[in-house]
Amino acid sequence: MDWTVTIAAKTEKRVTRLPGQVQKALALLIADIEAGGPVRGDWPNYSRLPGNRHHCHLKKGRPTYVAVWEDVAGKIKVIEVVYAGTHEKAPY
Repeated sequence: MDWTVTIAAKTEKRVTRLPGQVQKALALLIADIEAGGPVRGDWPNYSRLPGNRHHCHLKKGRPTYVAVWEDVAGKIKVIEVVYAGTHEKAPY
């Protein structure tokens, strides 16, 4: 069964300002999460965070771009991307 991925309104605005390469990487990540769930060990620097949060790098180097997502409904299989942007301002 597929997972449903939503993007927080604040994150939606931030995504439009990201470089094109990072936007494409985020779209691929979202597609992977929809198909395989929130645990994405096949993405660079993936790690679980406290609670039901996860993160991975979308682009290495300077600046490093990361995505942070959260499993918000567990059994209902809903994921919310809560952050996409530079590593320095990531909420973890």
